[in-house]
Amino acid sequence: MERIDHPLPWNHLGSERHISVFRFGSGERKAYIQASLHADELPGMRTAWELKKRLGELEAQGTLNGVIELVPVANPLGLGQLLQGNHQGRFEAGSGKNFNRDFVELSEPVGQRLQGRLGDDPHANVRLIRQAMAEVLAELPPASSQLQGMQRVLLSHACSADVVLDLHCDAEAALHMYALPQHWPQWRSLAAHLDVKVGLLAEDSGGSSFDEACSLPWLRLSRQFPEAQIPLACLATTLELGGQADTGRPQAQAHAEGILAFLAEQGLIAGDWPAPGREACEAMPFEGTQLLYAPHPGVVSFLRPAGSWVEAGEPVFEVIDPLFDRVSTVCAGTSGVLFAVERLRYAQPGFWLAKVAGREALRHGRLLND
Repeated sequence: MERIDHPLPWNHLGSERHISVFRFGSGERKAYIQASLHADELPGMRTAWELKKRLGELEAQGTLNGVIELVPVANPLGLGQLLQGNHQGRFEAGSGKNFNRDFVELSEPVGQRLQGRLGDDPHANVRLIRQAMAEVLAELPPASSQLQGMQRVLLSHACSADVVLDLHCDAEAALHMYALPQHWPQWRSLAAHLDVKVGLLAEDSGGSSFDEACSLPWLRLSRQFPEAQIPLACLATTLELGGQADTGRPQAQAHAEGILAFLAEQGLIAGDWPAPGREACEAMPFEGTQLLYAPHPGVVSFLRPAGSWVEAGEPVFEVIDPLFDRVSTVCAGTSGVLFAVERLRYAQPGFWLAKVAGREALRHGRLLND
């Protein structure tokens, strides 16, 4: 195992933060896994520690067929953001920016750099594109903030990977994942290994999140240069490992083993690994996700647990105003998987309380909610 520590720019006087990357194995192919880019989403960090131990064992046994890079703590900035005992890990306190938005968009500068250089050899094209991505990132002006510097370090390690897993979680949720529609056939096995309840698919959900900053440039470049053979060479996903409280040891160990079994299927680990014990879940268009809101303030009681299938018109939660005896029942507007519910139980204006993934498109444009 090799440990690489990247100091972040613009550290405050008397302090210093680092991004630590743990590199296992060697070879041409590569997987990259990071955890807790939203720093208050800790199931991924717990799973990453299990992965770190297991990857050390596998490396000692000589069973790694490629490089696996692991970043257990992808956001040291957000880890320190506590306000009166409450963790504020989703947005950077100074700027208000979401830690998982506005990663560098690589397809345009890479496309400009590679005009006339791409041909009909897909392997050669992949090497050229990855080299250009690294050059574009290296030639950017100095980072203007710790957040920008952190994002560049993470992307610089991930953009050369064949497989990228960005480990997140929701408030209270069943396992779910986000990916390009073109990649879903390859992700089905991971979904089955982990008992993911729904895959949410979109070519561009808006906001330049980390996984799309890794995978989407390949799709855009393949369309920009249709005469060249450009494979979608970065299989990237945001993997939501349940809810914020799901940090138990059995869960983390099961998640780690499922991820390792998937990487073995991708050729990165040798040996005998168990096949998925279940069928893969259904994938839905991310445009088909409905966010449910309360019609007035009050105490929230959920009527169905996360992971349930709900039919259109079926009650999902009720909101109770004990001062004026208002009781409102909020129902699903689409049939699908109730994959996440809000952790807080007080309804506030403008804050979603439940998410239902359906088969029919309901929204267009920017799909991510900050």
